[in-house]
Amino acid sequence: MFHFGARSITVLITLMLTPLLAEALEFKSVAVPKAVLYDAPSASAKKILLLSQNYPVEVIVNLGEWLKVRDAQGAISWVEAKQLSDRRTVMVITANAEIRSGADVASNLLATVDKDVVLEIADTKLTNGWLKIKHRDGITGFVLISSVWGFN
Repeated sequence: MFHFGARSITVLITLMLTPLLAEALEFKSVAVPKAVLYDAPSASAKKILLLSQNYPVEVIVNLGEWLKVRDAQGAISWVEAKQLSDRRTVMVITANAEIRSGADVASNLLATVDKDVVLEIADTKLTNGWLKIKHRDGITGFVLISSVWGFN
């Protein structure tokens, strides 16, 4: 018979959970003009919020037809999976975020964008803390990752 102390059990549980904790965050965006968010995974549940097209969400739980998601403000709710897409977007979380022509502050300033503006991710590879994005008006450039939400 084996005897395990409390420390051995803690180490065993930590080792078992490590792959789950190391799993990358999954982000999606709203695919429809207005996505309805609910307080439970059912169309008969209480409707609590509408999100506009392209709004990024973080998937917390995937039940197949229903996804538990977190929005940029940290609110957690449920949405039908069919209302989301794999298109990657981020939301600006700072006032006057700068879009630069290159991945550094010395690059030309192309535009400044207000808080809550949604930007499409043009390249998922970070360059020195800068993310390549595309604005809906066609401007493509780099924004500081600390200025946006929705990227892992």
